[in-house]
Amino acid sequence: MAQQVYDLPCDGEGICMACKNKPTAEESLTCKTCVTPWHVTCLSVRPNSLTDTLQWDCPDCSLLSANPVPVSDAGESWSSGGLIAAICAIESDSSLTDREKAKRRQQLLCKDTGPSDHKEVTNGDNNLFSILDGLLNCSFCMQLLERPVSTPCGHNFCLKCFTKWIGRGKRNCANCRKQIPPKMARLPLINSTLVTVIRMVKMAKANAVVEPSRDYPVIRNEDRPDKAFSTERSVKSGNANAASGKIFVTTPMDHFGPILAENDPKRNQGVLVGETWASRLECRQWGVHNPHISGIAGQSKHGAQSVTLSGGYEDDEDHGEWFLYTGSGGRDLSGNKRTNKEHSFDQQFENSNEALRLSCRMGYPVRVVRSHKEKRSSYAPKDRLRYDGIYRVEKCWRKTGIKGFKVCRYLFVRCDNDPAPWTSDVHGDRPRPLPVIEELNVAIDITERKGSPSWDYDEEKGCWMWKKPPPCSRKRANNGHSEEGKRTKKVRRQAQNKSVKEKLLKECSCYICKKVMTSPLTTPCAHNFCKSCLEGAFDGQSFVRQRTCEGRRTLRAQKNIMKCPSCSNDIAEFLQNPQVNRELMEVIESLQREIAKENMESKEENDGIHEKPKGVYVSNEIAEEAKENNLKGQIESEIQLTEKMKKTSGKCTQKRGKKKGSSSCKQLDDGKNGVDPSEPEKVAGEELQDPIAESKV
Repeated sequence: MAQQVYDLPCDGEGICMACKNKPTAEESLTCKTCVTPWHVTCLSVRPNSLTDTLQWDCPDCSLLSANPVPVSDAGESWSSGGLIAAICAIESDSSLTDREKAKRRQQLLCKDTGPSDHKEVTNGDNNLFSILDGLLNCSFCMQLLERPVSTPCGHNFCLKCFTKWIGRGKRNCANCRKQIPPKMARLPLINSTLVTVIRMVKMAKANAVVEPSRDYPVIRNEDRPDKAFSTERSVKSGNANAASGKIFVTTPMDHFGPILAENDPKRNQGVLVGETWASRLECRQWGVHNPHISGIAGQSKHGAQSVTLSGGYEDDEDHGEWFLYTGSGGRDLSGNKRTNKEHSFDQQFENSNEALRLSCRMGYPVRVVRSHKEKRSSYAPKDRLRYDGIYRVEKCWRKTGIKGFKVCRYLFVRCDNDPAPWTSDVHGDRPRPLPVIEELNVAIDITERKGSPSWDYDEEKGCWMWKKPPPCSRKRANNGHSEEGKRTKKVRRQAQNKSVKEKLLKECSCYICKKVMTSPLTTPCAHNFCKSCLEGAFDGQSFVRQRTCEGRRTLRAQKNIMKCPSCSNDIAEFLQNPQVNRELMEVIESLQREIAKENMESKEENDGIHEKPKGVYVSNEIAEEAKENNLKGQIESEIQLTEKMKKTSGKCTQKRGKKKGSSSCKQLDDGKNGVDPSEPEKVAGEELQDPIAESKV
């Protein structure tokens, strides 16, 4: 049987797509037009001589002569030959730079990727999708980025697509084929700047009112009237001996569920998903998580109100919308021990662990706070503490942990009305099926909820709410009221007047200079800086340090550690060849052009309405200058008169007489400024009686 021949090229790894074998250098042939390698054996039409191989066109490029398609027709759907013709026309245009050619190729490929889920709107802030169209799309799914991950080479992908790519054993970037650092491949981090930009654009598309409270502001400590402090009786420093500051909310200590606007007299907005705090004590001041050391806030006979994910146990697994949480206990904290990473006994369902199991049985909402100390999670913040919304405990059990002792395990599933901080969705959660947990096959003491939960989703209202009355509080609520000052109201009014584009531009700020980024760089730890700022932070430092042994012999050079300005990760390898995030830079430049255009239009409109004759401005300037010169001349004349009086009356000191005597006597002799030299006493008497002149002198 004759061998079947396919006209298929080699893939990115040099393997023939027809025979699945990797040809050698002698068996491969490169097209002169598209520079694509082909396997000679699998070609239906092969070159006749060695000279023909130098000017050989592949089967795809040879279709150009048979089916030429004009490039100017942007509306038709491209065929394979027409697409190649358009690319060749772009490459042959010598008036374009390499960057412009790449941009036109990208626009050509993205022109007919499928039906778009949005329409371009040219009025107001709803045309933001037209700005981001094609700029922030994943190269795998060709959709707007979802949980974006930025590689050190400056390309952005969805977290799910990037994880699949790495799971196939790929360690190179899908766009430029550059090597991906092993640490990033093992734990990709989400770019929070792109998450905020995409979310705000989606909210603008849905015609939602973007309130200033939705910007997830960082509540700084200096903005609060009362701070956490260490008491005089404290022997040791630290949070354990610190007294909490003022509680700004009116909820009791055992409050279940979210903190609403009615419980926030200071801001009248409640605690929003995504708000951050610098420490546990600041988190306590807003009632989100009250214990500043324990990770579980609750009572064994009342239920658990909140938990904190801080990386205290190795058994924890964080998947964003759901996670597996390890209970407390199992470690020896006798004496004055505050922390201990070694397990010494089994955990039991008691105290705070029993509180979580009670919340599981009753279906109570549990507030979740993620800490920057959780280094194994892609959803943890880079720094500070962040409120991530309401979760519900669906199951709990016990199993043997990594350390060999039994630990209490809890399955948390997110059920909040607001979107999570790491997603670009504009709506909250919907009821979802529970994930499959493999460790339940070997678990013991499994507890599941049998009845309907107290906190559940209402299909009619389309939100999560209390289906049963919440448990009555057993502690006194804080009824203190605090009013916002004039400065806070002024800042809020200014934030309301800002357009969505200005807010988007503000989110694209450098972590060093706090200004809009120019030539943005995204580090492997997902922090964004200006290229000049990041290089200036390590200016003068070398990547390696030469060492000698007491000057006798040379030792092996040692690598210098260059920590990221926002975290403790080493970015020395990234700084050797930093690549600009082109997609983010184009977004910033597009926003700046749109804002400048709007400002120019508004300025022209205001100039046309409030235009005044030029003569008015000229006359005002002349009058102002004349007034200033007149006042200056009066003051100089009064000073000179006073000097003359002191000279003639003999009250000036010898030092002043030496410095100014000649000039003063000359002025008296000449009789300048309208002063009669023959009547010095009269002038002196009149001048001394004028208090205004004396005060000016």
